Amino acid sequence: MSPASLPPAQRPAIFLDRDGVIIENRSDYCLTWEQVVILPGVIEALARLGTSPYAVVIITNQSAVGRGLIDRATADDINARLVAGIRAAGGRIDGVFMCPHAPEAGCDCRKPRPGLILQASERLVLDLSRSILIGDALSDLEAARSAGVGRSILVRTGRGHEQLESAEAQLRQSIHSASDLSAALDSIPELHP
Repeated sequence: MSPASLPPAQRPAIFLDRDGVIIENRSDYCLTWEQVVILPGVIEALARLGTSPYAVVIITNQSAVGRGLIDRATADDINARLVAGIRAAGGRIDGVFMCPHAPEAGCDCRKPRPGLILQASERLVLDLSRSILIGDALSDLEAARSAGVGRSILVRTGRGHEQLESAEAQLRQSIHSASDLSAALDSIPELHP
């Protein structure tokens, strides 16, 4: 087999939920760029990933699109502006994968289903077994488990604190948690050789 015919090398990814991990989670949805509030320390934390060997991928449910509260173009624009801000600060985002469907649509891409992660894996040629997901909801962790992601971290920003408290005691013990995105990245030994 010639080198040109070999499959591309798979790299691991750090999957990030958007609302509650990168920006404030709003119960009334983030419908405009003006409503975006980036969580403290997030830009600096993501800048640390700028030279990481991991792909950095945002995966986000945005049911406000499916509910007719916001159009797809506006949701895409919010994501594009967020990525531009992260890149301007020295960070890197290799892809944004968004589920625009309402919960009752029954799609495969809405977390806790694994569709967004699987789409990213196929498009970016990722090794899911060596990847890490950082989310603020048990549904994020379930999507990661279903997709075969190697590790998950629940941050206590956004819905994370409430979700961790509501998890059954035995389940809680098996969940790796961190106070925020920066602390989650600090807990990944591969990022600190």
